[in-house]
Amino acid sequence: MQDIITDESSRTVASQISEINEALSEQVGPQKFRIWFKNSTNMTLADGYLKVGVPNLFIASWIENHFVKEITRAVRTVTGTEAKITFSIDQELSGHQRRTRMDSKASAALTREQAGPGKTAAQGRGRKKLKLSLETFVVGSSNELAFNAAKVVVNEQQSPFNPLFIHGGYGVGKTHLLQGICNAVCEKRPQTNWLYLSAEDFVNQFVLALKTKKLEAFRRRMRQTDLLAIDDIHFLASKPSTQEEFLHTFNTISLAGKQVVLVSDAHPKMIGQISEKLVSRFLSGMVVKIDAPDFKTRSRICRQYLENQNLKFKTQNAPISESVITYIAENLRSNVRELEGALLKVIAFSALKNNKITLSMAKAVLAEHLDRCDPIVHVSDIETTVAAYFGTTPTRLHSSKKDRTVALARHFSMYLTRKHTKMSSSEVGRFMGNKNHATVLMACKKIEDMLKRNAELNWQGPDGNKVCKARTILAQLEASL
Repeated sequence: MQDIITDESSRTVASQISEINEALSEQVGPQKFRIWFKNSTNMTLADGYLKVGVPNLFIASWIENHFVKEITRAVRTVTGTEAKITFSIDQELSGHQRRTRMDSKASAALTREQAGPGKTAAQGRGRKKLKLSLETFVVGSSNELAFNAAKVVVNEQQSPFNPLFIHGGYGVGKTHLLQGICNAVCEKRPQTNWLYLSAEDFVNQFVLALKTKKLEAFRRRMRQTDLLAIDDIHFLASKPSTQEEFLHTFNTISLAGKQVVLVSDAHPKMIGQISEKLVSRFLSGMVVKIDAPDFKTRSRICRQYLENQNLKFKTQNAPISESVITYIAENLRSNVRELEGALLKVIAFSALKNNKITLSMAKAVLAEHLDRCDPIVHVSDIETTVAAYFGTTPTRLHSSKKDRTVALARHFSMYLTRKHTKMSSSEVGRFMGNKNHATVLMACKKIEDMLKRNAELNWQGPDGNKVCKARTILAQLEASL
C-alpha cells in the first residue's frame, strides 16, 4: 500500500529516503540490501535523526552491528549532513507484511466521499488487494479451529459467526488469517464491499472526521460494508468516545446481516478499559484462540517460508536440509516470527560467508539467537499476562502513557522480562516502545524496592480501584506465566 504524499516537504523527505536506499544498495550490494533492507526496514528522516523501523530485535541488532557505517555514509551522500541513527520495532513490518496506513490517506479518503466505496487500498470489490491469503496459511492443531471458522465466513453468505473474534499472542498468524478472509471473500463473491483496517486506523480516521466535520462521510464508509475486518481491536481500550462510535458501527453492520471479523492480542474479557457493551457484542459471536504452533506446524511453516523466500545463492550452497529445519522447529516454539528470524539468520550467514548450510553451522549461528529469543518464558507471554492482570493492554505498555495503572504494569513487565529471560536492559527497553536501558533499570529498582517493603499498591482496574501487596502481585503474575 502506497502512501499519498500531501505536501512538498513530504515529497522531499520521501525522495531522500528513496535516494538513501539506492545509495545503501550500492554500498552493501543488491543481495545484502534485499535480505536486510528491502522488505525489512521502514526509514523516516526528521530533525537530524534517521529512524529505522524493523520487524524484530534480531534484525535491529544485526543491522546495528553490521551496517551502521554504510547507512551513515548513505545519509551523508544524499543529505550532505550527519544524522543520528535510531532503531525501533515497527509493527507494520512484523510478519513481513505492511498493515494499512491511513494517516495521510484518511483525509484523502474522506474528501473523496462522493466517489463511493471501493476506492481505497484497504477497501474494494472483487480483486485481491491484501498480501496474505488463506492458501498460504499453514494449518495445524493450534489454529485449526480458527481456520475452519474463517472458511465458514468465506463460504456462507450469512455466517453464524458474527462477529468472528480471533485472539492470540504475537506472531501466531492472526493478521494472516484476517487478510486471508478478505481476499477469499473477494474471490468467492466479487461484488462484496469490504473494508480492512487496524483499530488504530479507525481511531485516527474518526478523530480526523470530527476535526474536519466529515463525520457522516466517515460513518457511511465504515457502515456501508458487507465485510468489516479490523485488526488489533484491543487498541480501542481507554478510548470511550471511539468505543461508542465503533459500537454503533458494529450494530449497524450486524443488524444489516453483514459480517464483522475482529483480531486482538487478548480475549474480549481480558482487554482492560473497554466497555461492557462492546465486550458483550464480541462474545455474542464466535471467539476463537490461535495458540503457538506445534512442532509439525512449525516445520511446515519453515518449509513454506523457505519456498516463499526463493533466495538464490552465488555459490553451490545447497538448500536448507530437513535436519536444519527440524533443529529450528524443535528449539523455537513461540511464534512464526521467531522461526522466520532464525531461518533468515542462517540464510544470511550462508550468503555473507559463502558457506553451505549444514546442521553444525546452523547450531553455531543460532546459539546466541536461541538463548535470547527462546527463553522458558517469552516476552509476549509476560506482556499479555501483566496487561490482563492490571486491566490494560500490551499496546499501552509500549506507549508513553504514565498514568498509575500503565506505569505499574510496565514496571512489572520490565522486571519480569529481566528476571525470566536473557534479554539485556537495552533489548528490553527497545522492545518496550524504544525506551532506553536506564528506564528499564529504574523500573526494576522500583519493583525490587516495593517487593522488599512488600508495599501496598493500588491502581485503577476495569472494575474500579484495586489494592494488593507487591509480593502477592508478583506471586500471582509468576503463577500465570
